[in-house]
Amino acid sequence: MKIAVVQKNSYKLGYDKNLALAIDTIKEAKKLNADIVLFPECFITSYTLPIDNEKAIAEDSYYIKEVCNIAKDLKIGVVITAFTKGVKKPRNSAFLIDKKGNIIMKYDKVHTCDFADEKCLENGTEFKVCNFEGVKIGIMICYDREYPESARMLMLKGAEIVLVPNNCQGMKPRLNALQTRAYENMVGVVMANPPYENAGNSCAFSPIAWDDDGNCANMELFIADELSEKIYIADYNIEELRAYRNSEMMGNTFRKVDAYEGLLSREIKEPFIRY
Repeated sequence: MKIAVVQKNSYKLGYDKNLALAIDTIKEAKKLNADIVLFPECFITSYTLPIDNEKAIAEDSYYIKEVCNIAKDLKIGVVITAFTKGVKKPRNSAFLIDKKGNIIMKYDKVHTCDFADEKCLENGTEFKVCNFEGVKIGIMICYDREYPESARMLMLKGAEIVLVPNNCQGMKPRLNALQTRAYENMVGVVMANPPYENAGNSCAFSPIAWDDDGNCANMELFIADELSEKIYIADYNIEELRAYRNSEMMGNTFRKVDAYEGLLSREIKEPFIRY
């Protein structure tokens, strides 16, 4: 499976410009023989905050329909992103569109950044996995990846590849965390981040940590630089990935879940209380 990872900036609140850029990028990805295109976080609307429901787009908006149309015309999958209308406040959303132009999954960011400008959003309430061309795909968005439970829930729901639309800085420790998510859950992890100073670093990691002889393998498929504005390709051999998942001991193999009861506690103690 070839995943086109888009490291490009969108225009601030330039919905029409961003749609045109997205369509041109999808066409470019098709020429690279990609199966699916992954955009950074909130690409259509731009990641511009605060925002209210009036400025967010609907799931059936012209912008999403046009991306569905180009996906169908080119027979390519797309993960397109935007602020979308929620119940009371906007949501930070990603749409997974199949090669027939159908929306097969809409994911709303669970871990909104309530300590910052994203407090104007409402969060999603579940992690989702769907079948794309025979491969089980999960999505988590930006701050979701700071919590190992996000990738773990996607793994438990059957994800083989986790796609991560992203828009933030300070990527070095976050790259380490993404590789760890790939390792501990035995899933491929692919992240798209826009290019700017101290940002970029779009990446893809294989879950395969050891070869057949037990020697350490290079899990890094690629890590982009900070500033290049381009498309990168993450190419996964799904048969090799599945063979590894069927033999190694991470993921959901020998977990001792009876010891994890505290993970569901809502109590927050010092030093983690924030006002």
